[in-house]
Amino acid sequence: MINYKSLPEFEKDFKSLLKRYRTLEDDFEIFKKYTIETFYNQGVPTSAFVPIQGFCSEKYVSNKVRKFACRSLPGRGNQSGIRIIFIWQEDSRTVTFVEMYFKGDKTEEDRERLKNTLNKLE
Repeated sequence: MINYKSLPEFEKDFKSLLKRYRTLEDDFEIFKKYTIETFYNQGVPTSAFVPIQGFCSEKYVSNKVRKFACRSLPGRGNQSGIRIIFIWQEDSRTVTFVEMYFKGDKTEEDRERLKNTLNKLE
């Protein structure tokens, strides 16, 4: 069983993107079920997310999701341009969602937000 948490900032990002991409809520649930859970529960390899260098340790792994399918962006498949930043903690089997953004609006994750979140986890 995987526990999901999200930062208030992530919730704000999500609501903002939900106004533009109406299917985002369903797409996000599908992503959690078929990407995160199959990877961490069943060990099925995925190229959907990659570790963020410099933000990983023995206790946690920070990941950037690069392949997220959004049905509101037809013809793009999993190359929608939506990015999700999350932290995986193996000992508590917890996923903490840190940030969500559209690549066209912002080129890179908020490293300060990620750093602050990691400091709170330690």
